[in-house]
Amino acid sequence: MENFIVSARKYRPATFETVVGQQHITGTLKNAIKNNQLAQAFLFCGPRGVGKTTCARILAKTINCTSLTPEQEACGSCESCISFQTGHSFNFHELDAASNNSVDDIRSLIEQVRIPPQAGKYKIYIIDEVHMLSANAFNAFLKTLEEPPSYAIFILATTEKHKILPTILSRCQIFDFNRIQVEDIAGHLNKIAQRENIAVEADGLHIIAQKADGGLRDALSMFDQIVSYTNKNLTYKSVIDNLNILDYDYYFKLTQYLTATDVSQTLILFDEILNNGFDGNNFINGLASHLRNLLVAKDPQTTKLLEVSENIRQKYISQSQQTPVSFILTALNLANQCDLNYKNSKNQRLQVEMALIKMCHIPSVLQLANTATDLDQIKKKTNVSSVQATPATDLPVSNPVVPPGNIPAADPAPAPPIAPEKPAATPAASIPLPKKTPVPSAKIALNPLSLTQQHKVSMLVPSLNGIQNNADGAEGNEPKYITGSDKEAFTQEQLLFYWNQYINIVKEANRINVYTLMSSSAPLLESQEEIMVEVEHKLQEDLLQEEMIDLLNFLRPRLKNFSIYIKTRQVVREVVNRLYTSTEKYQYLVEKNPKLEEMRRRFNLDVNP
Repeated sequence: MENFIVSARKYRPATFETVVGQQHITGTLKNAIKNNQLAQAFLFCGPRGVGKTTCARILAKTINCTSLTPEQEACGSCESCISFQTGHSFNFHELDAASNNSVDDIRSLIEQVRIPPQAGKYKIYIIDEVHMLSANAFNAFLKTLEEPPSYAIFILATTEKHKILPTILSRCQIFDFNRIQVEDIAGHLNKIAQRENIAVEADGLHIIAQKADGGLRDALSMFDQIVSYTNKNLTYKSVIDNLNILDYDYYFKLTQYLTATDVSQTLILFDEILNNGFDGNNFINGLASHLRNLLVAKDPQTTKLLEVSENIRQKYISQSQQTPVSFILTALNLANQCDLNYKNSKNQRLQVEMALIKMCHIPSVLQLANTATDLDQIKKKTNVSSVQATPATDLPVSNPVVPPGNIPAADPAPAPPIAPEKPAATPAASIPLPKKTPVPSAKIALNPLSLTQQHKVSMLVPSLNGIQNNADGAEGNEPKYITGSDKEAFTQEQLLFYWNQYINIVKEANRINVYTLMSSSAPLLESQEEIMVEVEHKLQEDLLQEEMIDLLNFLRPRLKNFSIYIKTRQVVREVVNRLYTSTEKYQYLVEKNPKLEEMRRRFNLDVNP
């Protein structure tokens, strides 16, 4: 039976042209060879499996080739190339620093450097995993690396550049290898499949390329494994089954359930995913990536950022057109919060299920926020029309909404016109005050969302507060309070009554900071428009400022005064020393009554600790 050679070795690049995804490296090296500007020492660094050692070997082979091609590639047929390929070249030495990292190993290498090449122009020394050398070995290598013979070239390779001494780095030309793009890996796998007569699906190759995370060697290892598993028939289904990857279809189906507010099907689908052996944290991270891809697919200019096959790309574009941006952003926020809280949660499954339930209610919450915005716009229009309203005598009786100052005394019959006269100076007390006109139902509809609803919405979707603030501050980017023309007198007792109502609401909403601040600082009615609240420091003042919009929106319609505003005053409260231990309590009592100490001594008593 023939010995099987893994694809990572069988299809290892032999020329610069066949290196995958590192054109910036190979182009520079070919130009250096062409212009005879080779450095004495190179450092190749980057993630695993991206071609560092491969490029080092290709460079070693190419610079000793006696008949280079016009593209500055090794010919592969000269004596130097043949000896290199068969492993008999005396001009090429490779040292694995992971297992040869002592000072003696480096000294042995330095002794070899002193011997010039018997054939060829250069002697090349490759030190792989150079970061594994000990500090003493690095120091022993420094002098030779700085002033090597003219025929010696050192190529160092490492995955952890930060572990190498700065004195070594300063003596090398550093080449940073990139992670290989998904498209490049998938294309390379497709070429191998064609050469090996393996039936493949493009979606399956893309999954392997994504799972490899930029490492071509990892991708080739997975490719070999799945080809063996499927008997040379690599399909999308076989890839996700073998690599234990959540299918794209799960997330597309889940997004449909979320946008349709179907909580039952959402939870059933999540249970199916758990029963298939997938972790909840991986699932929520995959959902966040799916939502990110939907957001990217919204704009044709950013569609190229999708690292998926063409078939899956079209599915993302189609679903993104049916999903509002507001839903995607809010769901992304919830998925991120779930990911942050997952590891610290004692009931991790419930943590994910709660996030999914909140996502299901996003459409209704956004509709509620839009309703609040529409009501605010109607209110503004109504306020403008009330300012420009005609006198009450010109209005029909069925619509009595007019400014309070223009309401005449109630009279069933229209009064005859009176000739205009100069107004006489009349004391204010003698003018009869008109009765308050009842507010029609249209005005009741203009009230904003109740505070309880707002807090429920903000607890359900964290980003709704931002949506509401944007709606409130659409003009000038400044938050606006509810305004109106009513200005009715109220008492300190009425203020405290509604103040305490608001305290109970924030307590139910579990907003402890606001509850503590408002409970400890009772409002003082300075005038019919000014309410004074005492605070102890700047943090409390900032907290009250953040709460100001909701608080005034709550107080103004209930106190029937839309001109009120809240001011703060910083005060220093007297610190009360608490008595905790028995000794402290006893000392306090002795200060009040010194005879207590005399009685304790007379009866030989002790103070309990």
